[in-house]
Amino acid sequence: MRSWPAPEVPRLADNGLPGTGLQLHVYDTATASVRLTDPGPTARMYVCGITPYDATHLGHASTYLAFDLVNRVWRDAGHQVQYVQNVTDVDDPLLVRADETGQDWQELAEREIDLFREDMAELRILPPDHYVGAVEAIPMIIEFIEKLRARGATYDVDGDVYFPVSSDPNFGQVSGLSAAEMLPLFAERGGDPERRGKKDALDPLLWQAERPGEPAWESSMGRGRPGWHVECCAISIEHLGMSFDIEGGGSDLVFPHHEMGASHAQVATGRQPHAKSYVHAGMVALDGEKMSKSKGNLVFVSTLRRGGADPMAIRLALLAHHYRSDWEWTAPELEAARARLARWRESVRLPAGPPAGPLLDEVRRHLANDLDAPAALTAVDRWAGDALAGNGTDEEAPAQVRAIADALLGLFL
Repeated sequence: MRSWPAPEVPRLADNGLPGTGLQLHVYDTATASVRLTDPGPTARMYVCGITPYDATHLGHASTYLAFDLVNRVWRDAGHQVQYVQNVTDVDDPLLVRADETGQDWQELAEREIDLFREDMAELRILPPDHYVGAVEAIPMIIEFIEKLRARGATYDVDGDVYFPVSSDPNFGQVSGLSAAEMLPLFAERGGDPERRGKKDALDPLLWQAERPGEPAWESSMGRGRPGWHVECCAISIEHLGMSFDIEGGGSDLVFPHHEMGASHAQVATGRQPHAKSYVHAGMVALDGEKMSKSKGNLVFVSTLRRGGADPMAIRLALLAHHYRSDWEWTAPELEAARARLARWRESVRLPAGPPAGPLLDEVRRHLANDLDAPAALTAVDRWAGDALAGNGTDEEAPAQVRAIADALLGLFL
């Protein structure tokens, strides 16, 4: 599956700015602590993608922006980045929406994926190196399930194939939840804890036997389609191997999605961990509730753009909140970002300004400290205020600040 076009990212050294960035420290859900990421020359990251039955809402955008910052901080620190993202382009919610609207599920998915690509490009999100749909990955997913079967880590319930969580002695280490805490989340987020015949209520589906009127593919387990968690697991291992640096997504993926994926990977390969760090973005709310397709309380990036919003103002509004925080979108969020963007653009059009070196140091320090984008924005605010007050004579500084904002914050001024 094709990704979206990459924005051109300026090299700070080419703009006369010194040095390389700091190594990234980021909050790891599995250890409940801010930890140093310690990649080799190539940093490896997997971020769970969309289920394409509706357009990109601000919750999506906020999540992918968080991992765009990870990508940029790593690059600034001198790493190559191998970035993989999936698309869950066959799943129950997609099929239900297609049935409700009388559309072909594949046409619905392709239309929404195209819109997602457009939104990501407009927001200047760096694209993944491998953008992989679940449908195109089905052969590798089947092969992965066969590895689990060879290790005795599958069982059959009326033709459906399940994974026994008891096969992984480390099950629960990603989320840190007890079984009692897991059960309601499992039911809420696509699991089937009440199904008769399962060995454990928490056992997740690996392969669903063909249902009437639903898409299905041939496999050694019979015709059917894969479960949700095993898709990301197979794709990540195929392209990144085990123990890659970060697995990311929204905080609603901690359990069951990332917990189950880690167990699948560790049992199939006999190695651990699946990922060195599990990083999760907070939820964006509207009218007091988390933005959710099922609830319909969504603000779409494409709708804001069609209404005349500058994508850089949208990006700046999202950057104003720490990636791990839960927060609520209101109309003044965008108005404040528009005013901030206008002020910054005015400041970098000046013939001179304060030296950019101290600003670069401060922005790097804040971003390396668990992606503290709000503090980085405040630092740029101070520089812009000083420049607009006439407190600076460095003629190179305005262009250098444009490069800092673009390379590290993804903002085209």
